[in-house]
Amino acid sequence: MLAAISETFKRRNGGRNKHGRGHVKYIRCSNCAKCCPKDKAIKRFLVRNIVEQAAVRDVQEACVHDGYILPKLYAKVHHCVSCAIHAHIVRVRSRENRRNRDPPQRFRRREDGPRPGQGAPRPGAAPQAAGAAPAAAPHT
Repeated sequence: MLAAISETFKRRNGGRNKHGRGHVKYIRCSNCAKCCPKDKAIKRFLVRNIVEQAAVRDVQEACVHDGYILPKLYAKVHHCVSCAIHAHIVRVRSRENRRNRDPPQRFRRREDGPRPGQGAPRPGAAPQAAGAAPAAAPHT
């Protein structure tokens, strides 16, 4: 009689979100068009401006309506595991960190303080007037 030997497994869900379903439809990767099961694919909702940042000002100046807000482009993108790792959408994690199931920290913009290198006063430097050119350091 053969004893059931349980093999070690890397992830408790087998890298999928199928739980109880026998088969899942395939989707095509948005980057490389590889077929990938829908429950295994890495899915992200992409929200971008229709106009790139360099041309936003030109479009707003040419617009007839004042205060017109440019529409956004909403797209759901599916990536296969290879493309998601290559594009740094997901990262390879250690065995201990794979158990961590909470979402990664979101990057928040700090609106209250000045950005680094954007005119923050240096210790020991004389205060400058707004728009004034920086004074040259004396040679010793």
